[in-house]
Amino acid sequence: MIKAQKGTKDILPKDSYKWQFMEQKAIEVFQNANFQELRTPIFEATELFARGVGDSTDIVNKEMYTFEIAERSLTLRPENTAGVVRAYIENGMHRLPSPVKIWYKGPMFRYERPQAGRQRQFHQVGVEMFGLANPAADAEIIALAMNYLKALSIPNLSLEINSIGCKECRNGYRENLKKAIEPELDEYCPDCKMRFEKNPLRILDCKNPKCQELLAKESIQKAINEEFICPDCVEHFTEVKKYLDILGIDYNVNKLLVRGLDYYNRTVFEIKSNALGAQSAVCGGGRYDGLVEMLGGESTPGIGFAMGMERLYTLMPEITEPSIDAFIVTNFQEEAFKLSQKLRSEGYAVDFDLANKKFGKQIEKAGKIGAKYAIIIGEDELSSKTLTVKNLATSEQIKIAKDEICTKLK
Repeated sequence: MIKAQKGTKDILPKDSYKWQFMEQKAIEVFQNANFQELRTPIFEATELFARGVGDSTDIVNKEMYTFEIAERSLTLRPENTAGVVRAYIENGMHRLPSPVKIWYKGPMFRYERPQAGRQRQFHQVGVEMFGLANPAADAEIIALAMNYLKALSIPNLSLEINSIGCKECRNGYRENLKKAIEPELDEYCPDCKMRFEKNPLRILDCKNPKCQELLAKESIQKAINEEFICPDCVEHFTEVKKYLDILGIDYNVNKLLVRGLDYYNRTVFEIKSNALGAQSAVCGGGRYDGLVEMLGGESTPGIGFAMGMERLYTLMPEITEPSIDAFIVTNFQEEAFKLSQKLRSEGYAVDFDLANKKFGKQIEKAGKIGAKYAIIIGEDELSSKTLTVKNLATSEQIKIAKDEICTKLK
């Protein structure tokens, strides 16, 4: 038997209604804030991710699904910000009124160890906003993320924020951090040793317990907590916090928060739910003011976030599975076909038994699939041009004229 590949899962009909609920809430929350959906291809030129995501990241170094076709290197998208930026540039969206507000959903692909709420084919929902360097844009993006999570009733939310400064003011911080780490570098994990040369800030994001223990030492904490960002970045972060206070959004400043991708600058944030345990992050995002220019566009500020939908699924409370309005019970198949088409054209969810089983079995099936009503067509109903409508919750039933069914079901 051929099975689904490791790190992939079928979304079965018994679960898909919760996915549809998440997607519908995304449409409602994001479009209410005037964000419009963008759908990008699931594969792009490998260079897009190497340049955009960064060659010092685990994603580019270890996790991408890359293949060669006609001497071209293509990669299944491991994240979607780079693809959205590519679409923004290629389609001339910089000419649209600013800010350009975009949201997306869909599958992503990373070759990593499957774990709770994380698969090799996984799904993300996210937003990107281009054209505003204003700190108010940071606050709106964070508020939008919180609003979406609340719409899904995700429990025990907490927000962590940080400023990692701009490219210029980070250089001094990077060197100070390297000096603090270097005496014990041999004790860090192999990944952190590589990060030390390419992007030492990413060491702060390491989840290895030994590395976390080393980072907790006083000498490292002193380097981490030393104020390094320039006056402009300090002012920007102060304004972000002011807007969050105005919106009544609680937050904690976490100096260790750097995010895992190279394109971030200034504001970065994570939203966590302690209902997840150790893997508590449900949303991550931040500013990437240099990414559009890095990928060939005009200098354009940007900010956004992404959420893993598998994790959101595990945290959502139970919701009522959609039920159909009526199930037609009859052994007159032609009548069932005609009535079902009529009711469906009026917007009702209707089914009937194509196997033509006995009445008792059909009534039983109507109850099992959660129909609200059984519409019965027997010989008496056929001769009198009536229908018997049975409420399957109360077992009450009434007989009505056949041409009144659409009105009566309302």
